[in-house]
Amino acid sequence: MAQRDSKSTLSKDSLKTQTLNQIIITASRVPESLLKSPVSIEKVSGREMLMSGSPSFFDAIANVKGVQMITASLGFKVINTRGFANPTNVRFVQLVDGVDNQAPHIGAPIGNAIGPNDLDLQSVEIIPGTASALFGMNAINGLANFQTKNPFEFKGVSFQQKAGINDQRLFTETAFRFAHQISTKWAFKINSSFIKGNDFVAHDQSDLSPNINLSAGLTGVNNPAYDPVNSYGNESSNRRTLSLNGKNYVVARTGYNEKDVVDYGLQNLKSDASVHYKPGSSTQISYTFRFARLDNVYQRSNRFRLQDYYLGQHSINFNSPILQFRAYQTSENTGKSYNLRSMAENLDRSFKNDDTWFSDFTSAFNQSLGLQQTVVQSLGNARESADKGRLQSGTTAFQTKLQELQDINNWDIGAALRVKAALYHMEGQVDINKLLSAELLNNWNVNLQMGFDHRTYSIFPDGNYFINPEKGNEADNILYSKTGGFLQATKVMFDEKLKVGATLRADKNDYFDIKVNPRITGVYTINQIHSLRASFQNGFRFPSVFEAFSNVNSGGVKRVGGLRLMSNGIFEKSYLRTSIDAFQAAVLKDVNSSGLSRDAAIKKNQPLLQKNNYTYLQPEKLRSFEWGYRGLLLKKTVLIDIDFYYNKYSSFVGQIEGNIPKTQLPDSIGFFLNDRKLQDRYRMWTNSKTVVYNYGGSAGLKFNLPHEFRLNGNVTYANLQKKTFNDGLEDGFNTPKWITNASLGNASVLKSFGFNLTHRWQSSFYWQSFLVNGNVSAFSTTDAQINYALRKLPVMIKAGGSNILNKRYHSFLGGPQIGSIFWTSITVNGI
Repeated sequence: MAQRDSKSTLSKDSLKTQTLNQIIITASRVPESLLKSPVSIEKVSGREMLMSGSPSFFDAIANVKGVQMITASLGFKVINTRGFANPTNVRFVQLVDGVDNQAPHIGAPIGNAIGPNDLDLQSVEIIPGTASALFGMNAINGLANFQTKNPFEFKGVSFQQKAGINDQRLFTETAFRFAHQISTKWAFKINSSFIKGNDFVAHDQSDLSPNINLSAGLTGVNNPAYDPVNSYGNESSNRRTLSLNGKNYVVARTGYNEKDVVDYGLQNLKSDASVHYKPGSSTQISYTFRFARLDNVYQRSNRFRLQDYYLGQHSINFNSPILQFRAYQTSENTGKSYNLRSMAENLDRSFKNDDTWFSDFTSAFNQSLGLQQTVVQSLGNARESADKGRLQSGTTAFQTKLQELQDINNWDIGAALRVKAALYHMEGQVDINKLLSAELLNNWNVNLQMGFDHRTYSIFPDGNYFINPEKGNEADNILYSKTGGFLQATKVMFDEKLKVGATLRADKNDYFDIKVNPRITGVYTINQIHSLRASFQNGFRFPSVFEAFSNVNSGGVKRVGGLRLMSNGIFEKSYLRTSIDAFQAAVLKDVNSSGLSRDAAIKKNQPLLQKNNYTYLQPEKLRSFEWGYRGLLLKKTVLIDIDFYYNKYSSFVGQIEGNIPKTQLPDSIGFFLNDRKLQDRYRMWTNSKTVVYNYGGSAGLKFNLPHEFRLNGNVTYANLQKKTFNDGLEDGFNTPKWITNASLGNASVLKSFGFNLTHRWQSSFYWQSFLVNGNVSAFSTTDAQINYALRKLPVMIKAGGSNILNKRYHSFLGGPQIGSIFWTSITVNGI
């Protein structure tokens, strides 16, 4: 039986033992006590996570100090810290036992799809802030490391069964763990879990273009360009400006709601198996295989249905006091996944192409107006007439066509997402001090660590999402590599009260110059229960595979990667889409309100058009300062942890839309850019010119109360201070100013009965993305659970609820509305 998780051990530990003396690894890549960590770090045990009222340990991370959780779907939740959040968070790294669990082509993890289940989690370490100097790659916003249970220490069979209700629909989760020590040198473990249920529904009907026909007096439900947030096929690429009865109207095709084109069924099967070998008491070698197959809803610029999506990972780890080495390979296959927007667009076009639909709309409008109908009535009649024969959701014909489009890997005529990708990674770290003689160590009195890593992404060119642009090598995989290394030195001074450290990291990525990341840290230990810390560090993020190499046709807009070999010449020839929109709106207004002819209005407003002044991709950069305090108060019954930070971001990787007119004649450019058919449209990855300054902090308190009650609370503040050279291309800050959490619990309040109650609140904030901009309302949730532990058997029965008051909310715009989840579980641990 797994002794280290027993309730008796937990109840006897003091608060000091549970917190300040905890050993952490992630903050400095070497074992050290939490008290002496040089940067802010949160460590939470698996038992603490599972005693929360959240359905899983991953959901419970939302209650950790400094964390913002984004819910893109029930099975896809995104961790973020310190601002600039989005549903595909490429700036935050998730590790499992030090192994990155991102999906290669996405460049970010899909929630906990390939992570550990509840039974195998030992602890979670979260760095809320840049960790690039030690971990490189994308860790400029933060990092989470999930540490699993070693089969030498945690043996036996464990089983967990959950059943619950999500929005009055059933969901279940079955989890299994088996760990066995064969001998003093060999052990193995096997884990598996299967989740099945139904997702939350995204059905925001707010109009994304409410004022586009304002000059014609048509707003609200009368707007013929009505474009709801969670409705697709009626976006800008599905609109035309029609001249009707002497006025210009912007008209969109009808589109489909998200719930019409997506199956909200949710399931995730994941398993892992590992073999561990101990050639000596302090050396261990392990091999682990993980895989996941899932159906889910995922979001980046558009929303996607992930279906039969596969992730697989092989890893080898070697750990000794002198050398740590790991190598792993992660493969990805998107299966039968598809793009919801492209699906809706091409469902519409499958029954009638755009030219025919808009022609039928115009004819029906003129006929209705000739029968003395009002403009509003005529517009409604025209849409009804043009939509005759349109496929209706729920019919056999609709479902047949949806399945057909799901297999067409061309977003101009289909919707399939067919990506096969892999990443290959190896890294090593050497404790230099253990290689040196005692005499040298005494003379230097400095601890030295050195590390290196290399990663290569390999992307199969599917011909739609990715192509290989190199002539003669179109069928070859796209390769994208990075190599880096670091040297870290730490020194303890003044009777071991002051610990200073310096880290220097260098990374070389294909297509970019070498980038250098320094980190300087200091920790002053006042005594055994109080410490102060400060740090400065740089962070760089190299563009992800998608940002660098994408080549997607979607609704007449081509989204291309920001590397020169992908978008050569486009930046120099294109005009900014924002200026084209302003130009077209001015032309529309002059025709409708001022009585100018179309040609005269175009010539008058052509000076509004602006040439694109952006260029090819470079890495993002962050500079971060941090201060903090950690200590025990009130006779060691209260732990307090406070941190403050100040960040400067520059060269954000963002997207710019630019169109190229199909003419080079200066006098004709305005006429071509006023007609969608006479221009090539692009969305390109580039760098924002904005420099952003933000600051914030967090404070956490943990109280040990009498009779084993525990009261925890934390508050997080994040503020976007200012922007310079503001161009609006940077990612939205997308973070509430205030997030608070408070919990009260007792593992054995009445002998075998325990409980936990958690309340979370966050303030409103402005959400900015390519899909939708607007305010996210403040919300609060309450989670609760009660549990009963059998006294003679390692069995625990729990009943709980997340958002038990069912105060429905959005964690971001464009995503689903989140309701309550109620569940029960039985866990058998380590028999």
